[in-house]
Amino acid sequence: MYGRCFIVRYADDFIIGFESERDAHRVMAVLPKRFARFGLSVHPDKTKLVRFGRPQSDALSKHNETFDFLGFTHFWSKSRRGYWVIKRKTMGKRIRRFVKAMWQWCRINRHLPVDEQHRELCVKLRGYYQYYAVRYNSRALNDVRYHIKCAWHYWLSRRCDKGKVRWDKFDIFLARKFPLPLPRIIHKI
Repeated sequence: MYGRCFIVRYADDFIIGFESERDAHRVMAVLPKRFARFGLSVHPDKTKLVRFGRPQSDALSKHNETFDFLGFTHFWSKSRRGYWVIKRKTMGKRIRRFVKAMWQWCRINRHLPVDEQHRELCVKLRGYYQYYAVRYNSRALNDVRYHIKCAWHYWLSRRCDKGKVRWDKFDIFLARKFPLPLPRIIHKI
């Protein structure tokens, strides 16, 4: 008798979940052969078996793992009411990649007028929020906003030879004239 299973698919990425570990091993053995029949292959670094069940006790089980899918790290954690829930947070690699790209953008475009820089930064941050603004991910979104604020401060300070822009003046500058958009959770998945 076979257990229940599910599949989640987006474009060419997918997850198959099984109730039984035996079923998972059987599919894992057959999947590369099935893909090969159609001239496809399974990526060796991205394909793995992960034990991902609800923890049995108050402490996280040593057997539970996390997994990355579509830019998020999925993991078990307790909700505020004490129930076990699957939470998602932005993968660290994706955060670093975005912050580095924004740092480079601020460096390359520091000669632009401040209002133009502000407009572009807001567009880029809103785009980032549109994808990553899921429930339980607000800390990562706030971290990204903070790093973008630091990058913009650094490169505005490098625009002229008058010295560094003081943080207290920069905070007033952001609050009054050029506020960066605040993250808010959009997707309740």
